[in-house]
Amino acid sequence: MNIVCLDMEGVLVPEIWIAFAQASGIPELRRTTRDEPDYDKLMTWRLGILKEHGLGLKEIQDTIAKIDPLPGAKEFLDELRTLTQVVILSDTFEQFAKPLMAKLNWPTLFCNTLEAADSGEITGYRMRCEKSKLTTVKALQSCGFDTIAAGDSFNDLAMIQAGKAGFLFKSTPQIKADYPDIPAFEEFGDLLAAIKAAL
Repeated sequence: MNIVCLDMEGVLVPEIWIAFAQASGIPELRRTTRDEPDYDKLMTWRLGILKEHGLGLKEIQDTIAKIDPLPGAKEFLDELRTLTQVVILSDTFEQFAKPLMAKLNWPTLFCNTLEAADSGEITGYRMRCEKSKLTTVKALQSCGFDTIAAGDSFNDLAMIQAGKAGFLFKSTPQIKADYPDIPAFEEFGDLLAAIKAAL
């Protein structure tokens, strides 16, 4: 039995932090897991910038409310879900993802959660588990699933390499150059065809 594990940001929806960097006028917040492999380091740095600028959960959620899925993402996901089970594995947070999941017709999402004060200040975050994407893929495999994965960033590589098939999608030139053995695609139709061939 197969299950497809997809990253969310950069694959199905635009990068939330990049959108917020543009909306807030703070270009430093454009940094993502495409640039920084150490997620704890990245999030600690982000929270420091938010605190410095007096920004919190509400401001980020206001930006997210205006974000739509990437063109073709919903159709891709809808068709893929007619073929096999799909789970989205993301390092984003429940408080960010909900409106985006509504626009994608509520696919299954495993992600993390933010800790926020009553004032809206984001005070911390809780990861669902260590190395959440790889840990989840290995757990699914232990339940008898063959996993197929696709993502765009450093934090997707372990789950992509751990399954029976894996793909880079809309990744960076550097990651594609560093991992030439992983098939890389830019269009949803091509990714769907590759997944179908692997099922």
